[in-house]
Amino acid sequence: MEQLKGSQRKYLRSQAHHLKPLVIIGRNGINEQVIGSVDLALKDHELIKVKFGEFKEAKKEISTEIAKATKSEVVGIIGNIAILYRQHPEPELRKIKVP
Repeated sequence: MEQLKGSQRKYLRSQAHHLKPLVIIGRNGINEQVIGSVDLALKDHELIKVKFGEFKEAKKEISTEIAKATKSEVVGIIGNIAILYRQHPEPELRKIKVP
């Protein structure tokens, strides 16, 4: 997946507006279970929200770390919620058409 342009990020943020967070970062921080949950959610939904219940001051670094581990991209961080996107590898199974 190539780097997203600003207009594409804006489009994805608008698509994520109505979504509920699927993964919550708690007091245990990042571990294999969290990475696995994010990876599975991205496989199923392509666009997800990750909520920071803890580690709010390090949300940018943690979001980048999660994105690297799951080969996804941070579309935006709004408040204590990060929006992640990873395009489905099979074109016929893609739910989101990025302009």
